[in-house]
Amino acid sequence: MAQVAGRHPLSFLNTDGKPHPVENSFAAVTMLLGALAAISSIWTDLHLLSSWAGLAGILTGAWGQMISATTGERFVTIIGLGAAAVGFYLGIAHGGLLP
Repeated sequence: MAQVAGRHPLSFLNTDGKPHPVENSFAAVTMLLGALAAISSIWTDLHLLSSWAGLAGILTGAWGQMISATTGERFVTIIGLGAAAVGFYLGIAHGGLLP
């Protein structure tokens, strides 16, 4: 009897049908750090958080882009990388990496 297999919420990242836990983790962490950096860069007093989260997001995004295996992973990584870069640059403009 044929049954419908359940789809995982992040299954669009594995478009080749193979699991990529490391690559998916880098994409998710880059997106999380990018969102944190971009949102925290709105407040000038949070320049330390936005600049360090942005720098970490840029580094994880660059490595995640190098090891990504599918288009979905690259898409999520680039969106997170852009947000991390915006947060990093605004954090630097608001006060930099050091207090």
